[in-house]
Amino acid sequence: MSSGIWQRGKEEEGVYGFLIEDIRKEVTRASKLKCSVCKKTGASIGCVAPRCKRSYHFPCGLQKECIFQFTGNFASFCWNHRPVQIITSNNYRDSLPCTICLEFIAPTPTYSVLRSPCCKNAWFHRDCLQVQAINAGVFFFRCTVCNNSDIFQKEMLRMGIHIPEKDASWELEENAYQDLLQHYEHCDVRRCRCKEGRDYNVPDSKWEIKRCQCCGSSGTHLACSSLQSWEQNWECLECRSILYNSGDFQKPKKHTLPNTNVGITDCLLEESSPKLPRQSPGAQRKDLLRQGSKFKRDISTLIIELGFQIKKKAKRLYINKANIWNSALDGFRNQNFNPSYSIEVVYVNENDHFGREHPGSKQEFLCLLMQQLENSPLFEGSLSKNLSLNSQALKENLYYEAGKMLAISLVHGGPSPGFFSKTLFNCLVYGPENTQPILDDVSDFDVAQIIIRINTATNLADLNSLVNECFNYLELIGCLRLITSISDKYMLAKDILVYHVIKRVQAPFESFKQGLKTLGVLEKIQTYPEAFCSIFCHKPENLSAKILSDLFTVRTLSDVQALGFWNSYLQAVEDGKSTVTMEDILIFATGCNSIPPAGFKPTPSIECLHMDFPVGNKCNNSLALPITSTYKEFQENMDFAIKNTLRLEKEENCHFIGP
Repeated sequence: MSSGIWQRGKEEEGVYGFLIEDIRKEVTRASKLKCSVCKKTGASIGCVAPRCKRSYHFPCGLQKECIFQFTGNFASFCWNHRPVQIITSNNYRDSLPCTICLEFIAPTPTYSVLRSPCCKNAWFHRDCLQVQAINAGVFFFRCTVCNNSDIFQKEMLRMGIHIPEKDASWELEENAYQDLLQHYEHCDVRRCRCKEGRDYNVPDSKWEIKRCQCCGSSGTHLACSSLQSWEQNWECLECRSILYNSGDFQKPKKHTLPNTNVGITDCLLEESSPKLPRQSPGAQRKDLLRQGSKFKRDISTLIIELGFQIKKKAKRLYINKANIWNSALDGFRNQNFNPSYSIEVVYVNENDHFGREHPGSKQEFLCLLMQQLENSPLFEGSLSKNLSLNSQALKENLYYEAGKMLAISLVHGGPSPGFFSKTLFNCLVYGPENTQPILDDVSDFDVAQIIIRINTATNLADLNSLVNECFNYLELIGCLRLITSISDKYMLAKDILVYHVIKRVQAPFESFKQGLKTLGVLEKIQTYPEAFCSIFCHKPENLSAKILSDLFTVRTLSDVQALGFWNSYLQAVEDGKSTVTMEDILIFATGCNSIPPAGFKPTPSIECLHMDFPVGNKCNNSLALPITSTYKEFQENMDFAIKNTLRLEKEENCHFIGP
């Protein structure tokens, strides 16, 4: 990709035709060029656009979404001059699926979203296309809809997709399709009657294996399913349930084989066998490589994709800020509420006899709701929380509602939770049976002390004495076990941990999990656990002057001095020279104390107005700055307005802990 080097040799000369002396000259030339992205030297790649002086390293160019064309002269384009796809009109729905990974995307050409040149309704993630191109090679890379290769490859090369000149990866693996030549020969019924085993197969006898006529990936001995001959139709349990639900299923007649002891009830005792494709280790590794980029998706992109489900039709929620939890509960439980509708928030006050309504900020409401959820009795722990066991909340189905609230908040642009323990998150992703809790998950002091005493026991006598002391408790939770050696203490401590953190809250967990399935959030979490762990188990990064300065766009430039005061004020707040904090400023303007994973809608903005004090509009995420003659006056007015406004709001809205 370097701009000052040419392939002057043959393919076997130098490095793939690039001569050693040419490479050294290019290194010398690049050592004098500074990268426009990282500002370091060695930027050997330059934009080919006329009069563009930008140079950059290859990784820096990828980071800034430059386009590199792996064809012809291997041209490179910076982020301002890169080629784009032109669409004359956009008559598409709000979202369409990527035809490779089937995740919903906005049908608008961007760097990360590309459209097929031959099929106008085919859209792709750039990452998905690149992975497919690497695996398919130049001979098999084509449009996934119409199979066109010439037009499709030409456009993808123009848009910077690398198509290697190689055969497809699946064609290079030796005996990759050998399994297709093998017949399935295994009896999958629950009670196999064959004494020789499930793999025993003797043609033209009662021990001949008959495969499912629908899928062919399950089998049974004729005798094990009371089939009189091999010609009789037989379906496995999974296919039979599908046929039954389709309405085309007819209950089979009861048949018995002569000279056998097989009862008709055994026909219904089949167990479904896993229908997973058998892969060689090489194929499995390649499958993981194909999925590599998928599991490294950015969390903001994933949340935005979930947001494509939201329809333009709006549902109004009437919220009492003094009782956020119950207001939200009533709104979400309303039979007319649909999680996929847009949310409009209206604030009401029960003490207002005039019944006045005030338009509210959706993101502020979701932020307050998540604070209520974090501090509710549904969770226990200090910073990293697990589900608690609250019988009243379980009776009122509040765990389900909590999961539903969390899912709705994420999809509709709310803040990240940030208070989950790794144990709770792993239970949601991998299942409780595959999760091992730790001592920090135990919030009950007495239980934690029992576990600590068990782990620190030094001899068998002390351990047995402790077991006798806690006999009633251990018997109650089903963890009482015979202690024969000092090493048994580890299993005993593990049993208590698993019971207290996981088994004890099994019912709340299942209810919470069902609520989290709203709008497909749980499925998304399980598909991209690494990305979602960053917002479920970690608080957002601390706000800084630079973050806030970049966050707010300048709407009007009526007073340059005031904008200078604004930047100085942010720096003073960061340095602790003000009575307010960065979070206070963000709350004053947007109602949120952190930046949501999907960002703000609309984008926060600032403007300068002829007034004495600043004004925050949380519905529009806008901040009006006062125009003053001195910076001291500017800071005093900002501190006074922000601090007192937030104090009054806190006094008026005494938060109600609902569940």
